[in-house]
Amino acid sequence: MTNGTETRSPSRRSKKRPVLWTIGIVVLVLVAFGVWLAFEAVSAKSSLETTRDAANRAKDSLLDGDVPGAQAAAAEASSSAADAQSAASSLPFTVAGAIPYFGSPIATVSEIADVVHGLAVDVLEPASQAGAVISPDTIVEGGGRVNLQALIDAEPILADTSAAAQDLDARAQAIEDPAFLGVVQDARVQLGDQTHELSSLLTNTYTASKLLPTMMGANGPRSYFLAFQTNAEARGTGGLIGGFGILRADDGTARVDTLGSNRELEFAEQPIDLGPEYNALWGPRNTTVDFRNSNASPNFPYAGQIWTSMWTQQTGEQLNGAIATDPVALSYILDATGPVTLADGEVISGDDVVEITLSTAYARFGEDQLARKNYLQEISAAVVAKMTTGVAPTRKLLDAVGRAGSEGRISIWSADPAEQDILATTKVGHTLTVDPAPYANVIVNNAGGNKLDYYLTRDITYTAESCTGDVRKSTVTATLTNNVDANGLTQYVASTFQPGVEYGTNESIVYLYGTEGAKITSMSVDGVNAFAVQGGTELGHPVKAAYLTVPPGKSSTVTWELEEPSVPGEAVVPVQPLVDTPTVEVDVPQC
Repeated sequence: MTNGTETRSPSRRSKKRPVLWTIGIVVLVLVAFGVWLAFEAVSAKSSLETTRDAANRAKDSLLDGDVPGAQAAAAEASSSAADAQSAASSLPFTVAGAIPYFGSPIATVSEIADVVHGLAVDVLEPASQAGAVISPDTIVEGGGRVNLQALIDAEPILADTSAAAQDLDARAQAIEDPAFLGVVQDARVQLGDQTHELSSLLTNTYTASKLLPTMMGANGPRSYFLAFQTNAEARGTGGLIGGFGILRADDGTARVDTLGSNRELEFAEQPIDLGPEYNALWGPRNTTVDFRNSNASPNFPYAGQIWTSMWTQQTGEQLNGAIATDPVALSYILDATGPVTLADGEVISGDDVVEITLSTAYARFGEDQLARKNYLQEISAAVVAKMTTGVAPTRKLLDAVGRAGSEGRISIWSADPAEQDILATTKVGHTLTVDPAPYANVIVNNAGGNKLDYYLTRDITYTAESCTGDVRKSTVTATLTNNVDANGLTQYVASTFQPGVEYGTNESIVYLYGTEGAKITSMSVDGVNAFAVQGGTELGHPVKAAYLTVPPGKSSTVTWELEEPSVPGEAVVPVQPLVDTPTVEVDVPQC
């Protein structure tokens, strides 16, 4: 006490008040920030869902030929995508997305919103302007004629939208999984699927706009060798030529004439030269003069060149290319068009055409091969007529053709180098890849001269070591199983070339086409070192083949050991288009 005045020190409570006020303000700010973030997140989620639904409607409307509907859906997608992008670029999203780990889902949503906005503005809106071309129902006119001028006119806009879609697809696939929050992961996967589907649709349509006008006779008539392959007797591109026709195209209209069986094909007098590499590998099998072995290589352009050369030598007619298909492709087409009815009233549908053409027809006609071939020729003619008259629901038909093409069951080669350069980049080009990525292509060629490959199933594996050096070891196996019950089968179906071999034994030459620059160091059959019946290189791929004999009800496994370059890229394992759908297992780390 001084001068009668008492001095007191501040209480602890009064000292705490500013701290508490500060904490309270911080808590309020954090709560407000959280509410704001939650609001923007809900807005972004809602807008993204609206955009996704509108984008799907726009795509479906395009395919259905509903241009106004596509344009309306594209406009809705663009508006909602802008809302989603606005929410995902707001302050709380930007701040929260920068927080390590906890901001991972927020950052993923922001990337999704950017891609979705680009999808709506750069792809869907301009694509809807070309909707009449994207829709098969409008591009195919009465009588099956393709409106070639519409494709020509739409090519520039299709080029732009296709490029934009491919870029957005790559960006969508590159978005990383969020550290947590499954709903965001699901959205990322859905976006990836959606962008990939749209990219494929627009890229295929753009490719069609570049190829179809000239190939379907916009600049004058075109003619193509049309091969019907028999997968019951395997060849590299699918199966032995069982029948053929000449497809004529003029001003968007196609027809097939000169239908015949392989009995009407002659051996070529002069082989064509496909280069020293090809000649060294395939010369001993006379592939360039004997139509029975003409498509032993899996590279379809070789078969196309050989077939057109043979036809020219036989008839003097110059052809513009070649097309091949098989009974499985016909089954897809009949599923789309509905069944065909033969002259005697027999109905052939997508459910039974494969079994009829590759199995029961042999039993039905026995050793009367001429009658059987005439029967199969009648089926082929009926299906072709239905395809080219335009009576089928065209969207379903083109979906069926697209499926067959993606499986290698429809293949096309053009004698025009510019057209072939484009075809080589597509599934229907059916070419050996020139990409140096890891590669394993197992090919079966029938070696028994029978029709037992209808009963064949395949299991294929491709494994490789990690990328620790310039070269790594890899292993490819192919197990063939012969599921035939040979009882009652004719000699034509189940006989063998080798004396003493059990009736119904599957005899095959099984090839491996390995990664470019790889070395096949060993090959064994059922664990025993095997002699290579063929070997060499084709378009840079090492090739080595073993002879397999697989009795009824048995399996046999070929194993190839390789030393291959540790090159970047995802492993490519093509599937030869036979009757079965093989089991394929791949365990190849990406370098």
